[in-house]
Amino acid sequence: MRKLIIEGGHLLKGSIRISGAKNSAVALIPASVLCDEKVTIANVPDITDRTALSEILEYLGAKVDVKENNIEIDSSQLINKEIPENISKKLRASYYFMGALLGKYKKVEMYFPGGCSIGTRPINFTLNGFKALGAKVKEKNNKYIIEAKKLKGSNIYLDFPSVGATINIILAAVRAEGETIIENAAREPEIVNVATFLNNMGAKIIGAGTSEIKIKGVSKLGSCFHEVIPDRIEAGTYIIAAAIAGKKVKIENIIPEHLESLILKLKEIGVKIEIGADYCVISKPNKYKKTNIKTQGYPGFPTDLQQPITSLLTQCYGINIVEETIYENRFKNIEFLNKMGANIEIQGQKILIKGPSKLKGESVFATDLRAGASLILAGLMAEGTTTIENIEHILRGYENIVEKLSDLGAKIKIE
Repeated sequence: MRKLIIEGGHLLKGSIRISGAKNSAVALIPASVLCDEKVTIANVPDITDRTALSEILEYLGAKVDVKENNIEIDSSQLINKEIPENISKKLRASYYFMGALLGKYKKVEMYFPGGCSIGTRPINFTLNGFKALGAKVKEKNNKYIIEAKKLKGSNIYLDFPSVGATINIILAAVRAEGETIIENAAREPEIVNVATFLNNMGAKIIGAGTSEIKIKGVSKLGSCFHEVIPDRIEAGTYIIAAAIAGKKVKIENIIPEHLESLILKLKEIGVKIEIGADYCVISKPNKYKKTNIKTQGYPGFPTDLQQPITSLLTQCYGINIVEETIYENRFKNIEFLNKMGANIEIQGQKILIKGPSKLKGESVFATDLRAGASLILAGLMAEGTTTIENIEHILRGYENIVEKLSDLGAKIKIE
């Protein structure tokens, strides 16, 4: 098993360029099967999730040509067959094939997806959406068979603005008959990116990025070129790294409005931030003030940055309160932060962080993707050497993270 070794206490300087958004790319790749021709997706991050999704496409008979960060996908010879558990369980996002295959073929058979263990993450919102479009759902031994004689547009209200359900329902609805309206839809930028991709292929989607999305079904989708937006979570992680150990670190290729909730919080605790059109420059302050954070759907504070910013909050004076409202198991990093010297108490879905704490390098374990990022950030400021095990989770979501941090002056390597 590979490990990350981090020598803490080094100042970060220089610039770093943000990759394409993981949470967008993992939906765009399955969405490509809705097209009857070739599509090209640019700025796709080189992460293990990309490899796993390409494996599913090739298993189904699609032709996948990867050239650096561009992927050309030809689904014209696709065969709609059962997606077995050994490949569906490699990542959560495999379940976007549910909506895409159902939309195109009116039937999909696949096993429940895998991914990080950060909560129950039920797919009942997605399945209820499929049912509203006219599909029947059968589930046995973790395998789903979803089929419909035909899909018909419907009004669908989501009890919770789930990103996964919003995208999956859009994928199923683009080739349904009539109009589908999704109420209380998620508003994340990644949803806008997926809708733009589908519209570039000939879909008729309006309202993406708002709480009401309207989709008029079409019979065919054609070839297009599309680019993945910059990854706001990767950007946020490196912004936090700079706030922890940086001096005038420039984060390039960002969309600042996607990071507004994080930037406002960092300014609140005293971090020095200069914002440009597509970049920001970050320096750590002499002293950090306390703050409180509550995760919410976009444009609120993202759950994917809750664990990374918790590492920074260990250096803030006073008691900082973080409330997690999206996933119930997103405090698995706390055990290891406390092992490194943090003073954090879990109270239900809240944590109380008493700071500042002097962190020391320890041997720790990445339980999931963003917990792993949190431990890397802790390692950057800890005294001594931090060893992180189970780093495959981290490599699922961060392209060239070792190289990018090393370029800034961090002492980090994979063994």
